[in-house]
Amino acid sequence: MSKTAAPQGGTAISRAMRPVNNLVERFIPSALVFAIALTFIVAVLALLVTGSSPLLIVQSWGDGLSGLLAFITQMALVLMLGFILANTRPVRRLLRFLGRIPKTALQGYLFVFLVAAVASLVTWGLGLVVGGLLAREVAAQGRERGIRFHFPMLVAAGFAGFVVWHMGYSGSGPLTAATPDSFIAKQLGGPLSTSETTFSSWNMIATVATIVLVAFSLYLVAPRGNDKIVELATDAREGLVAVDDEVSTPADRLDASRLPTLLLGAMLLAYLAIHFSTGGTLTLDIVNWSFLALILLLVRSPFELMALTKHAASNVGEILLQFPLYAGILGIMTGTGLIQVLSDVFVSISTPQTFGVLAFLSAGLVNFFVPSGGGQFAVQAPIMLTAAAELGVDPAIPIMAVAYGDQWTNMIQPFWALPLLAIAGLKMRDILGYTTIVLIASGIVFAATLLVVSL
Repeated sequence: MSKTAAPQGGTAISRAMRPVNNLVERFIPSALVFAIALTFIVAVLALLVTGSSPLLIVQSWGDGLSGLLAFITQMALVLMLGFILANTRPVRRLLRFLGRIPKTALQGYLFVFLVAAVASLVTWGLGLVVGGLLAREVAAQGRERGIRFHFPMLVAAGFAGFVVWHMGYSGSGPLTAATPDSFIAKQLGGPLSTSETTFSSWNMIATVATIVLVAFSLYLVAPRGNDKIVELATDAREGLVAVDDEVSTPADRLDASRLPTLLLGAMLLAYLAIHFSTGGTLTLDIVNWSFLALILLLVRSPFELMALTKHAASNVGEILLQFPLYAGILGIMTGTGLIQVLSDVFVSISTPQTFGVLAFLSAGLVNFFVPSGGGQFAVQAPIMLTAAAELGVDPAIPIMAVAYGDQWTNMIQPFWALPLLAIAGLKMRDILGYTTIVLIASGIVFAATLLVVSL
């Protein structure tokens, strides 16, 4: 990026958002601090609302810290495997090919969004990385061909694809509901198939509608005419992950061979075929094993897989630290009865027809404080499912309402934008003016969908 002062041009929306951008950057703390603050907020609520003793609250919190360990591992694998997949040589070559497709600046913005949206529907970890890498690739190749791209708009378009991730293959909410023995299995009375959530006709229609409306919104706010353009000043494309594959011993020759990963990938692929052919369903574990199978088939050797894993692992650490805190919060809510109190409040202000929309709006608000989709689902889903049961609402509605709310306000919550912004070398305020219009457009589709399926 050029080091010149931020441009004063741009769209009317981006100019109007500048004060909000500055406020977010200056005063919004890290996601870890949010998780810590939320722990004490919930503890105080339990103390005041349920009358629980401080001893019970602390004990419930401590007992809950280890309550989601299997879920934590599953979510960490989703993110790590997505990063690994995005950095395999075949995927990086594909991104270089895709970078040559746009012929105009406007085509570039919309193309980056569409590719990032498709990648996010496959897995959210892949979508985040692909959005940033493709934005840089399109900008760099565009400069070589004389196409002037506004780089912040390209990056915003890449991040905008993330607005549909929870409607796709790796959506943690629907997959948790479909997983036997999950922490909400008792409330559901058993696994809830993804055919009723992710692959329901209404969710798939909403996914297409969201992509179309967001693409149209990005078209409307894209820089035109005399608007200031901030180009990618130098070729900042990230190279392939360095692989130390020097062969000096017989053991090194085995580590540098493609055979071990290829055989394991083929075996894992066979297992997946057997799983689905015998009536197996889609769960978090199956999603992770399908990504791992693809990675094993794409990498050239164990050497390369180890290098890619080390490169991806740094993106997982913060998630691993935060998830036990969310588990502790859930422990306080269940151990003190706060979850039932909050559910009763929600039931009192809802009807079966308005429940879905209100659950969606509340999930969008909670996402500011619990930005991880899996963490938010752990905290909020039990409340929403209890309230839905009391109102006689189909459990698929609260599950997707929480999923929609989580992905919705990601557009103005900086937590998940950080990996992409790091790849692009930008700050949240550089893209927030554009992602705000994505928030508005997608919110219309999400609310309308939940209202229609609740009638």
